Amino acid sequence: MAVELSPHIHKLPAKVGKPDFATDNAQFFHPRIDAPPRLRSKEKTMKDTIRQLIQQALTQLVNEGVLPEGLSPAIQVENARDKTHGDFASNIAMMLAKPAGMKPRDLAEKIIAALPADENVTKAEIAGPGFINFFQNTQALANRLEAALADEHLGVRKAGPVQRTVIDLSAPNLAKEMHVGHLRSTIIGDGVARVLEFLGDEVIRQNHVGDWGTQFGMLMAYLQENPITSDELSDLENFYRAAKQRFDESEEFADLARGLVVKLQAGDAECLGLWTKFKDISLSHCQKIYELLNVKLTMADVMGESAYNDDLINVVNDLKAAGMLVESNGAQCVFLDEFKNADGDPLPVIIVKADGGYLYATTDLAAVRYRSGTLKADRALYFVDQRQALHFQQVFAVARKAGFVTHPMEMEHMGFGTMNGADGRPFKTRDGGTVKLVDLLIEAEDRAFKLVQEKNPDLPVEALKEIAKVVGIDSVKYADLSKHRASDYSFNFDLMLNFEGNTAPYLLYAYTRAAGVFRKLEKDFSEVQGQIVLEAELEQELGTKLAQFGEVLNGVAEKGTPHILCTYLYDLASLFSSFYENCPILKAETPDQMQSRLRLTELTRRTLKQGLELLGLKVLEQM
Repeated sequence: MAVELSPHIHKLPAKVGKPDFATDNAQFFHPRIDAPPRLRSKEKTMKDTIRQLIQQALTQLVNEGVLPEGLSPAIQVENARDKTHGDFASNIAMMLAKPAGMKPRDLAEKIIAALPADENVTKAEIAGPGFINFFQNTQALANRLEAALADEHLGVRKAGPVQRTVIDLSAPNLAKEMHVGHLRSTIIGDGVARVLEFLGDEVIRQNHVGDWGTQFGMLMAYLQENPITSDELSDLENFYRAAKQRFDESEEFADLARGLVVKLQAGDAECLGLWTKFKDISLSHCQKIYELLNVKLTMADVMGESAYNDDLINVVNDLKAAGMLVESNGAQCVFLDEFKNADGDPLPVIIVKADGGYLYATTDLAAVRYRSGTLKADRALYFVDQRQALHFQQVFAVARKAGFVTHPMEMEHMGFGTMNGADGRPFKTRDGGTVKLVDLLIEAEDRAFKLVQEKNPDLPVEALKEIAKVVGIDSVKYADLSKHRASDYSFNFDLMLNFEGNTAPYLLYAYTRAAGVFRKLEKDFSEVQGQIVLEAELEQELGTKLAQFGEVLNGVAEKGTPHILCTYLYDLASLFSSFYENCPILKAETPDQMQSRLRLTELTRRTLKQGLELLGLKVLEQM
């Protein structure tokens, strides 16, 4: 049953509920700390429009006595899988059939009859057991696409108020060079940070590096015994290995190391000098990796464990004053009723060890207080291994109970799984050692060079190297980002460097194909006239997908899941490929049709480029 929409407009009473518009250091200076969250106009998607129409129809049915008062349903609107049955679908009739005392299809008929007319929707019809399918107006869709073309933000706005958001990401220990275990936190956190910035958030990156603790006594002791130059210290891996061997073999060396930790924590000038030297060299290694990965992290984003050292005693004293500290086996702990082990006994959050040392929880509590009280963050996202889930649940709970969150701040642990080898186990070298991240990236470039050289044997070597660098690094990053962050995944060079399927090379090729249209035309897009007209089915499908960009980015921002954007870009690239093959652009039947298809191609090019850049990937104009 298909029904043209009636022109009824009704005011929304509170009893029905409002529509649910949700879609799927030294201490470094951070600007505008005291400014309130800024506001931007909320993006209104087609799903929002349909939710509003449904809500108004429900209001009318309540007023007519068809539906009981007091209902506040969460109106779900999804993209239709089969476009022959519409563009969007809602199960609202099935949700409300029982309280209405009606069959779902009967209620669906009444909802459709009560839907107000809207220029964005041509008709609604019932499908299956009671779904309501909506068909969008192709001219209204074309207008939305034209508006996106005219906007540097492609018509994208944040769904809700703009926030000040802290992103806790990367956080390597400065005892060794970065290894593959640091990849996920770094690039997933970077991708989400980029999306939030694009949507208008004020993002404050916090690289919570491990630069404090017992291992630094060992390193300082070895540096004290072996006064080597900065160049000789550049191989951190060998330096750390040698220091660890001395620590394990010599009790005298171990005592020296422990003593240096105490002196360091007491502010001894010589120890601070050694520690600073080591930290600076170690951070320079990290920065080179960040630049190679095209990650937006700088030295100014470093806010390591050492930054909170002076506040740790205050954390302890404040927990004690709140009556939350309990001594257990010599340690100072917090016990919360909501955290119990398998036997039902409370799990401790250890704040001070029996030997007087602090733990990660102590530092993390100080960081929470800094991010809330000093940075005035509205939201704090922690991109840390999924295995630390319980730790962060406890830290967040203790922080709230202790009153450390003085500025209202959402705290979310964005956990992620592990990168595994082909055997399904954590990624290791052939001899079982840890894989340096830089070695992995260099191998990716080398493999990409051979692949690109096979496809373009006549290109100069320097050009091949530039292409291979982009393809290699993008492939490693995209293979990771395209997986749900909570899942483990197996690292496979052959799959990630493939030009077929959901891979970086496939998307890069799709982008160059779109860009190549204008090279063949020998004109800049500014010379293209006309308007988008969605006549062919493939044009409508491509246009519909392009219009979903803002919804997708808001989903990434809300859930911290870049794989949603990867899937979208792959689908968009696939649709563009079909459009390119079946809808002639430069050889279109009429000048108007060519102008329309050129405009669709340009919007696809911009969307692909923007999406890839938000993932931290570089694009190539030619491959």
